[in-house]
Amino acid sequence: MRHPVRPALAGLLLAAALVLTGCSADGTSYSSSAGDAKADVPGMAREAAGSAGAKDSAGQGTAKAPALTVSHIIRTASLTVQVKDVPQALGEARTTAENAGGYVGNETTTRDSRGHERTRLVLRVPTDRYDEVLNDLQGAGKLLARTSKAQDVTDQVVDVDSRIKSQRASVARVRELMDRATKIGDVVALEGELSSREADLEALLAQQASLKDRTSLATITLSLTRTPVKKAVAKDDSPGFVDALSGGWHVFVTMLRWIALALGAALPFAALAALLALLWWKLVRRRRTPAQPGSET
Repeated sequence: MRHPVRPALAGLLLAAALVLTGCSADGTSYSSSAGDAKADVPGMAREAAGSAGAKDSAGQGTAKAPALTVSHIIRTASLTVQVKDVPQALGEARTTAENAGGYVGNETTTRDSRGHERTRLVLRVPTDRYDEVLNDLQGAGKLLARTSKAQDVTDQVVDVDSRIKSQRASVARVRELMDRATKIGDVVALEGELSSREADLEALLAQQASLKDRTSLATITLSLTRTPVKKAVAKDDSPGFVDALSGGWHVFVTMLRWIALALGAALPFAALAALLALLWWKLVRRRRTPAQPGSET
């Protein structure tokens, strides 16, 4: 025979288990003490992180095979070109960049101690027009130097995109928990967690925007210098036989001219001197001539 107390005890235990199950299933009941509230917040945070990770893992598990990844490459170049007219070449470089759908990011013009003008400008052009613009710029004058670089950042772009997706899911989960929270302490704690995760999300978005800008627009640094004026080739000025003959004749004619001028200038004085000399000679001669005999009375 069965003992009559055992069925009654089993029924009592089943009823107690149902009551406990109903109490634990009530999602709106929270502990009334401050200590229990603090203990629930970390659990919510762990629940948010776990839920986001579970969703991400589930999405990866059910996702189809990934398509081919588009390459993301950062292109940069540096050119030094010597031109005859720096302002004109500068205007042409601006036009080339704008026609390609780009713009001038920075511009600096200086002059050296000899007055030579030098201009440095940074051009941003779409990557699909990069080679075309580069060839146009270096054809503006004499190419002195050229460097180019290509950096593949495809893995970095993919990683940042994946982290942004996960971070957005995490932020959404914390907001769901805030909507369910009823106590001030829980709301304050979740708001702090939400602010931290939103800040991380903003940093990732800024990194994504920077990568997009550098991969969609190539950077070309162009330096323009003025072509130095060529000095005239020195001619051989050594005199030849014809030059010597011509020079000698010129000197002879010049000497005759000066002699004629000197004679012309001295002629009046020479005539006067000759007249005075003639008079003096006659006077002296008269004194020296002796008296003739019989001339005395």
